[in-house]
Amino acid sequence: MNLEVLRNFLLWCTVINYGILLVWFLFFMFAREWMQRLHGRWFHLSPERFDALHYAGMSVYKIGILLLNLVPYIVLSIIG
Repeated sequence: MNLEVLRNFLLWCTVINYGILLVWFLFFMFAREWMQRLHGRWFHLSPERFDALHYAGMSVYKIGILLLNLVPYIVLSIIG
């Protein structure tokens, strides 16, 4: 596997993961009540706890994207 293929792979992983994060955020903003009812069937969460868990989950996911996809892509772009 050459450097160009790896760079393209990491770039597309970053784009797809940010797309997933954007869809998650849009669902959270515009379909929050529906999501809370759906998850409320399985887990009995207060609205504040529900919001905090989703906010924390989005934060961890975003940090994962940055550390595992975007930073390696930037490094390979610099050294390539």
